[in-house]
Amino acid sequence: MDILKKFKIQPLNTHLYELAFLHESYSNENNINECYERLEFLGDAVLDLVVSEFLYKLNPYLTEGHLTRMRSNYVCKQALYTYSTELGLDEYIKFGVGAELTSRETDSVKSDVFEAFIGALYLDQGLEVVKKFLNQTVIPHIKNQDVFFYDYKSELKELCDQDNWTVSYVLIKDEGPPHNKTFTMAVKINSEIFGKGTGGSKKEAEQNAAKIALTKL
Repeated sequence: MDILKKFKIQPLNTHLYELAFLHESYSNENNINECYERLEFLGDAVLDLVVSEFLYKLNPYLTEGHLTRMRSNYVCKQALYTYSTELGLDEYIKFGVGAELTSRETDSVKSDVFEAFIGALYLDQGLEVVKKFLNQTVIPHIKNQDVFFYDYKSELKELCDQDNWTVSYVLIKDEGPPHNKTFTMAVKINSEIFGKGTGGSKKEAEQNAAKIALTKL
């Protein structure tokens, strides 16, 4: 696997790295009882840990809220997609022949396999090797202050907390087929609607609604 050679990683268990790129559609078609999802779960936690530690040491004056927003930017789906495609991890993904995925779903898988690869690397090589790998791939984006995602919901909540205002989100509508829905969410401040947003997920729609509410406030 070229990615391992590039970073001079001598694999102890090559199966872990192969598993990191098996989409469930491929596993189902080939009677394989595992796919990348469990490794993704593990890699998500490991990535959070390493990024959190770096941000914690970055500036002793950053508050918990600020650290949380910064971390969200570097572990969000768009950030993971960027890391994955920069490294060419998307080229290793194995989909089933009959898999019918939208472009949005395919992009999501490309994001997922970055975390799955981190999970495989952690199990195979340990935390220090993972840190070395992330120092070469993710940490430079943090040092460059690249923006992948801005947490408008957290900023809105902090602003409203100052005046003891309550913030809530309600689903206005969802439309489209189950695998490709579009959601519209409204954000309420003290029961009054301050913004509506749409997105491919409820979370994305909520962020867009919060962004609109912030402009009004």
